[in-house]
Amino acid sequence: MPDTTLDGSCYGALTLRAASQRGEAARVRGEVRRDALLTTRFGAGRHALILVAVATGRPSAGGAHRAARDAREACTWIGGAIGRSYTRLAEDIKAERRDALKSGLQRLTDRSYGKLRGRAPGRDAPAERSRDVPARWQPAALRCLLVPADPDCRTRVFFGVGAGGLFLLRDGAWQDLEPAATDHAAGTTAGAGSGLPRPAPEPAHDPYAPAEGPERPEPFLFRTAFARPGDTLLLCSAGLAEPLRDEAALAARLADRWSAAEPPGLVEFLAASQLRAEGHAMDRTAVGVWES
Repeated sequence: MPDTTLDGSCYGALTLRAASQRGEAARVRGEVRRDALLTTRFGAGRHALILVAVATGRPSAGGAHRAARDAREACTWIGGAIGRSYTRLAEDIKAERRDALKSGLQRLTDRSYGKLRGRAPGRDAPAERSRDVPARWQPAALRCLLVPADPDCRTRVFFGVGAGGLFLLRDGAWQDLEPAATDHAAGTTAGAGSGLPRPAPEPAHDPYAPAEGPERPEPFLFRTAFARPGDTLLLCSAGLAEPLRDEAALAARLADRWSAAEPPGLVEFLAASQLRAEGHAMDRTAVGVWES
């Protein structure tokens, strides 16, 4: 996996910028980047649906290379699942069928995690001990954003599992849009972040995929957001989400750089996402969507 990956494009009123880079801690240890990034478009013109997926592999008995492979596979499998269902998904987003979207995306995510778990050799072997990871197989954290290219549809859909962040930059100020965590088995919720009011859990119904048992040990995350012209939506891995939440100075510098009249170029976006924060040296992946 390369040290840094960059991507960027324009879709009508949308400008997308994406960067994934190896953290200082991994460079010091000589390890590969454990963050993976996927940006893809299904369909064409105003009927297109854009998917952004950000994944972070967890420490495991297989080391950093195994974690990096888990992250890449998580992005690949969710990309394939969305690609097979994108027409229905786009229709549900435009019609604001929130219940159907949530239950369908939850099941697609579970299916992808089931495949990843099934491919994990020796997944019951003790994992490398760390502060945050228990001694058992851990799937990659996965966070996704669905953005219709239709300029008349301003609904943005986030879903995923595991650590990371979803933020909105509006009028020069950050809003933390981290949704409540909905437990797949028990149907309970737990607050996360400090953003807007969070929706209550909804009944499960799957219009997109056949039923399969849950394969992820963490709660499923879901929320929709309505974007205004001038907004910037930021999807990121934990490597950027944590310092953005913890360091007011970093949040202010990013808000200043990304509140300009025009979206940044790729090099500018990468430079901003590399801003240092003491005590935060993980891989960083950031995807910004500028609305006009």
